[in-house]
Parts: sequence; structure tokens; C-alpha cells
Amino acid sequence: MFCVAPPESEAKMNITKGGLVLFSANSNSSCMELSKKIAERLGVEMGKVQVYQEPDRETRVQIQESVRGKDVFIIQTVSKDVNTTIMELLIMVYACKTSCAKSIIGVVPYFPYSKQCKMRKRGSIVSKLLASMMCKAGLTHLITMDLHQKEIQGFFNIPVDNLRASPFLLQYIQEEIPDYRNAVIVAKSPASAKRAQSFAERLRLGIAVIHGEAQDAESDLVDGRHSPPMVRSAAAIHPSLEIPMLIPKEKPPITVVGDVGGRIAIIVDDIIDDVDSFLAAAETLKERGAYKIFVMATHGLLSSDAPRLIEESAIDEVVVTNTIPHEIQKLQCPKIKTVDISMTLSEAIRRIHNGESMSYLFRNIGTCTFMAHSHLTAAGEELGHQHEPLGSGFYGSM
Repeated sequence: MFCVAPPESEAKMNITKGGLVLFSANSNSSCMELSKKIAERLGVEMGKVQVYQEPDRETRVQIQESVRGKDVFIIQTVSKDVNTTIMELLIMVYACKTSCAKSIIGVVPYFPYSKQCKMRKRGSIVSKLLASMMCKAGLTHLITMDLHQKEIQGFFNIPVDNLRASPFLLQYIQEEIPDYRNAVIVAKSPASAKRAQSFAERLRLGIAVIHGEAQDAESDLVDGRHSPPMVRSAAAIHPSLEIPMLIPKEKPPITVVGDVGGRIAIIVDDIIDDVDSFLAAAETLKERGAYKIFVMATHGLLSSDAPRLIEESAIDEVVVTNTIPHEIQKLQCPKIKTVDISMTLSEAIRRIHNGESMSYLFRNIGTCTFMAHSHLTAAGEELGHQHEPLGSGFYGSM
């Protein structure tokens, strides 16, 4: 069921003149590395562009080739300086718009500010603001991966393709964990149970859920919108209204629903940033008898002291994809491993450029029947050859 390498002699076709231009919106080396992998799989050259900071910290973009009437794909990964990253993307999109590009497709594997997609206290839904800014700048299509909440797609008035990284992580489990059949998929909170269930069903494994962990940042208690209020106020409530009092929440003691004794525990989530909750889950699983603990996540933000904390923890391995640069974190913590997802991004670009259906990626991605190194034709043209499988495997040493 796994992918095989395409023949070395297979021809690659440079289609830059045929209507597709591929840009990297970031001078960051990791973004350039991902962009080059995608370009190599597509058989195209990277577009010529300069992205740099002025002495006063203003972002300047200079596109050095014509994009008139072409499909422009702008690849942007999120660095530690997330706000600069956003400005780079917006300015490049606007530059392509004013240069009369036919379409401008953003390839943003990790959508920044995705964790701020709900109203909390007197804050704002920043994901909605960012979506509006991207559309206003001139973006006509967005390719992203594993949005923190799928509802974020509704913030855009342009098409959004939310790709999945789970097949790559699933194959890593099957190929890199020899005794994975003795594993159990773990949700570190009830909110992650749906993702854990999806992994468990595809691997035909059991599932466990940790309940009673430290208060989650997305809970109603932190949200602050207790309605009705905890204390009845005569000035706030009309005398004729009989609104029942809200019963306060009480966190139960930490429990693990499911058997993890003598098994490998694989914790799955979409983002790993602040690792405190993962470390607490790992300690709980160790106490319940798990002899190995893995963490699988799509986006490895790994902020602050995360690498050091992981290295000193009970976690045996953390597996993330290259949607976000994390080379420095890997040097600090050998437990961090990387899975390459450039394969599915390149196929998504090829299909959009050729006007093909994207549903194939979602329907058949689990069986690895990807296409790669295929000749890209103008949008709407029929392909007169048989596609070959993508790549030499799902993951790499990075």
C-alpha cells in the first residue's frame, strides 16, 4: 500500500512558461527548502523574487519576472516572527495582484492565528481578521493543512482546501514503530477524542482518553462568558426574570478511560506548542503502565523551552511534519522527528493548476495513490499519460 520511487529516467517538464509560477514568500531557509522540494516534484523552477527587510523593519517584495496571466502559487511557512511572515505573504499577494496575475493561490501549511478562532472575554476572532486581510490583498485560493478548527474555512470568501497530514503520520507509525500492533491511540483530552478515534480506526487499534487534566485554555471557565452570571445582581437582572443559577464546573481527578498497561501509548493532536499538557499526559500514562510514549502532531510550533522539556520527559519520541520550521528545536532535542508532507502539497498544486478535482486527494490519500513528476498542462487540458506514484516514501530525515 506504500508509495514507490518513480523511475529515474522519468522526464520532468518545466512548465513555468505554460502558466504556472511558484514563489517562496519567505527568505527563511526552511521555507525555501520546502518550496524547492515542491518545485522538484512538479518539475518546475522556482520563481525569481526578493523578500527582505528594510532598515526600518518594513517588508519589501520585488518580483523579478512576469506573472501576467499566470497561476501564481505562493508558499509561506510560519516562522517565529509570525507577524513578519504574514506581512511577507500579504505584500507578495498584493504585488502579484497589481501585476495582473490570473490567479493567486496561497500555500500556507500552517495557518497562523488559527488558535484564536473563538471569542474569549473581550478579545476578537483574529483568524477571521487574517482571512479578510488575505482576501482583500488579492488571494483567490488557499491551500492549508489540518486547520485547528475546520470552521475557519467559513471565514474566507474564496475556496479553501484543508489537506490532511494523517496518512503520513499513520505510515510513520506503521513503518517506524515495529510493535505498533501493541499500541493504543490516546487523546490527551476529551476534545481530542475525535482525532484519536480516526487514527485508531485506520490502524485498527484501541483508544484511550485522558480526562481531568489541567484546565484547557479553550474551556468555558477561561472564556469568562458565564451567562447567567455566577452571582445574581438585582441591577443586572430584571425582577420579573427567573433565570436559574449556573452550576460551577468541578474538574474530576485525572483518569484514563481505556487500558494502556503494558502497551505503547501514541498521543495524537493537531498542534504541539506549549508541551505542559503533553508532559502531564505522558506522566499519567507511565503511571498507568505504558512502556513507550509517542506524540504525533501535524504542526510542531515547539515554542519556548519545549525541546528541553521534551528531552527531560517520559516521552520517547515526538513526530511532527515540516509545515513549520523546527530545525533548531531538533538540534536541541533528538527525540523530535520530522515527516515530509511536500508530496501532498505538490499534488494539490498540480491539480489546481490543471483544473482537476481535489476530492481525489481526500478520497484516496490513505492508499498512497498520489501522482507526481507528471507533465503539467494548461488548466482544463486533458492529460494523455498515466500518472506515476509520488516520491520514495512519506517521511525523511529532514
